[in-house]
Amino acid sequence: MSISDKIKHKAEEIAGAVKEKVGDSTDNERLQAEGTTQQTEANVKQAGDHVKDAAHDTRDAFRP
Repeated sequence: MSISDKIKHKAEEIAGAVKEKVGDSTDNERLQAEGTTQQTEANVKQAGDHVKDAAHDTRDAFRP
């Protein structure tokens, strides 16, 4: 997994958190929901990154 993808996914998570906080501050339920959804999507992508990294590490461990 490339570092740029990891950075992009983390930035997406942070943007979602900011969006959710702004929604909380302004009582904008739509913005809160968008922020929560964006964070969840980013977390799923990050979990995928971790799985890919683990698979690569496992593969490398068994290579001579």
